[in-house]
Amino acid sequence: MKNVPGKKTDMRDSEWISTLLRAGLLNGCFIPQKRIREFRDLNRYRKSVIRDITSQKNRIEKFLQSSGFRLSSFISNIFGASGRNIILHLIEHGQIDKTTLDSCLKTKSRKHIDEILMSVNGTLSEHQKAFLRILMTHYNSLKKHLTEIETSLEEDMPPFALQVEQLNSIYGISTTASCAIIAEIGIDMNPFKTAEHICSWAGLCSGNNESAEKRKSTSVTKGNPYIKSMLCEIAWVIAGKRNTYLSAWYWRIKQKKGAKKAIVALARKLLVIIYTMLKQGTLFDESCFETRRKNCEQKQLSRYIRELKKHGYHVKAQS
Repeated sequence: MKNVPGKKTDMRDSEWISTLLRAGLLNGCFIPQKRIREFRDLNRYRKSVIRDITSQKNRIEKFLQSSGFRLSSFISNIFGASGRNIILHLIEHGQIDKTTLDSCLKTKSRKHIDEILMSVNGTLSEHQKAFLRILMTHYNSLKKHLTEIETSLEEDMPPFALQVEQLNSIYGISTTASCAIIAEIGIDMNPFKTAEHICSWAGLCSGNNESAEKRKSTSVTKGNPYIKSMLCEIAWVIAGKRNTYLSAWYWRIKQKKGAKKAIVALARKLLVIIYTMLKQGTLFDESCFETRRKNCEQKQLSRYIRELKKHGYHVKAQS
């Protein structure tokens, strides 16, 4: 808590907190139900394990490149079927010939067999084979661990099946993303008085930093990093969808503010939609934005006509 510099101590803070509490000026923080908290623990741990898997993949790829095997130059995913077959063969034998490579590769990869053969033209020492085996063993254990976590999530999901179905009705949101959202905000929206309240809690509201009529940085507040990052990831997916209201809305904001600010704005809009759906118990309906979409198109058309007339063109919109 803030206080006068030089006079801030734990004792003074505790006295000030107790004074505020007696006056009823402290708002309670959001604490979801026990089953939601347990569901949240699994979802957050799942995200942590996925980060560990990504780090381990990068570690293996870096080791292969330092050993002279540049598989990633010709195979997009070295942990796919073809890449894993090659890595496992290198662990056992330390090198690979064209005949064995052909048997390791799948149909599409065989078109570039000569280039791939050049990228694996080397020999691993005994130490390198042993070290690569250790790296792959750890990677496989992480993948197995992730499968166990996802199985536990599926077992805990039935109580939230209705809410997951609601969120899945929004294009761009998968079951995994729906579970992650519910794990953070719960299924009961009563703790949040308004949509603006939940946006502020999630950290998707612009900051307010103004002094002497000068506006300084207005970046979004901190809030909940888990729900914020998840909604931004979903926003990137929705932005790539064609012929949808939310995608068109994103591109319109992007022209004014840039891509990153537009993504944060779309993430906030998504949270407002999710809040309303869970509050009212409804599914996502694109048709409710139809009137707004037509109005935006009409405004855009009028703006284009004004710009053309400004440059001397005579334009008349067809009815």
